[in-house]
Amino acid sequence: MKSIVLVRHGKSSWEFDISDSLRPLKNRGVNDAKLVANQFINRNKLPDFIYSSPAVRAFSTCKIFLEIFSLSEDSVGVKEDLYDFGGENVINFIKRLPDNYNLVMLFGHNHAFTSIANIFGDKFIDNLPTSGLIKLNFDISDWKDLKKGTTEFIIIPKELRA
Repeated sequence: MKSIVLVRHGKSSWEFDISDSLRPLKNRGVNDAKLVANQFINRNKLPDFIYSSPAVRAFSTCKIFLEIFSLSEDSVGVKEDLYDFGGENVINFIKRLPDNYNLVMLFGHNHAFTSIANIFGDKFIDNLPTSGLIKLNFDISDWKDLKKGTTEFIIIPKELRA
């Protein structure tokens, strides 16, 4: 059994005139990521490995999770393939994961993550919101055999806010 946890980056700021990859998180993005990370760790074990898009908003979201998980940045692989909005690069990346990893967490972007959740999960979602998390399980031994799986759970930050 293999599992993927997809985490969309937190709410980012459009306040600055900078390239897309350099956009920082807004305060709400930071707070929502903390809520989701705490909810995840309360119901799940730590991933075998974590990968993040190099975009500032995605890696910043990842670092919030690392802090809550008490992990160092050495626990993360930053991969250009995850700076993908369509999903094809992310799917190909998943299929190349080391088979000794059974639970992998990815930090990235929409529309890729919503699309992947709908292609490979068994619960349709309209949109994975910022800081949203979805866990997908697959009855496979090798990542290259990725096929339709099941959606174990979805964590939506809006549902956690007091």
